[in-house]
Amino acid sequence: MAALMTQAFRGVDLTPIGNELIERAGKHPGAESAATLLDLSILLHLKGSHDIALSVQAQALQLRQIYTLPAAREPAIRLLAFMTPGDLSANTPLEFLAQGSDIELTLLYLSPTLPFPQQVPEHDVAFVAVGESESSQPLLHALSELAKIWPRPVLNAPERIARLSRSEVSRLLADAPGVAIPHAARVSREQLQRLAAGEHPADMLPDTSDYPIIVRPLDSHAGKGLIKAEAAESLASYLEVHSEPEFFVARFVDYRGDDGLFRKYRIVLIDGKPYASHMALSDHWMIHYLNGGMTESAEKRAEEALFMERFDTGFAARHKQALEAIHERMGLDYLVIDCAETRDGELLVFEVDSSAVVHAMDPEDLFPYKRPQMEKVFAAFKALLQKTAARSCPA
Repeated sequence: MAALMTQAFRGVDLTPIGNELIERAGKHPGAESAATLLDLSILLHLKGSHDIALSVQAQALQLRQIYTLPAAREPAIRLLAFMTPGDLSANTPLEFLAQGSDIELTLLYLSPTLPFPQQVPEHDVAFVAVGESESSQPLLHALSELAKIWPRPVLNAPERIARLSRSEVSRLLADAPGVAIPHAARVSREQLQRLAAGEHPADMLPDTSDYPIIVRPLDSHAGKGLIKAEAAESLASYLEVHSEPEFFVARFVDYRGDDGLFRKYRIVLIDGKPYASHMALSDHWMIHYLNGGMTESAEKRAEEALFMERFDTGFAARHKQALEAIHERMGLDYLVIDCAETRDGELLVFEVDSSAVVHAMDPEDLFPYKRPQMEKVFAAFKALLQKTAARSCPA
């Protein structure tokens, strides 16, 4: 994933690679083609052909459930990741954290139709890479039972990943010191239709009686299907083009700064310690790094560079209490926080996730400050693995 996504991120046409993968799979049918098909499914997701991608992925996983990405040099540690079939957001993208390192990464795909294999490769640490979603809940429950008897240490407890839905996160962090997080209500389509018709029963949609509100489909990420409804009319129009049966609804918080810009941060918590992953600025409330205009603006990049340079004494120090509370309440060894700062200085949490992309894909000529910062993240992740592996070694 890391190599293919990096090329797509930098604007490389993946069509020739796709054609090569198709040709290779045709020449080597059967189990030999499994890795090729898995690569092809990733490429198809990147090109937006999601249904075909899932079909190709299913073919690969019927042929083989275990895939090993060798370390770039003599392995210092062997990491086994429990994975689930799905799109590119279904699992923690560990490939980015291990890329080019001495971590040997083995991916084990599991699902109700993929039984647990009789043999599992030797490893030092296991990691539950399955992300939270409605469909992954049964697998997370099964992995929770498995983790209790697993012969090696297991990172990211599956029962805690299962609590990462937007509604559950907002409940768990509701009174966390220094944290601002609007209540995220999980609602049915019928409830939204009633709201769009002008009804405001207090027990139907908590904290959403006043517009504007944020609405998104269940299991939606990266802004897909996300709107800010300013009034009942815009909510009604939204429902005309979105047919999903369930949604999350939350109160909109205006987090723009004095200069009129919105700033969104991605923070990684590794073993409880925060690290900067990226910062994006935009004049629009819905920011993603790719639509923030970071590539086009030297001024924005300079602010991100300063944010990273002063992170420990700046952002992390300002929000120390909030970040510690998030770590304590979520209880995960590795998690990612998408957040902002409110006008009165609280940490405004948008999402807490275990499967967001943390990467060093940005071209170094434009973002020379990113690689050194991300090396800190990758080193911290490796240190977590080594510390965890040491727990199972005799004194």
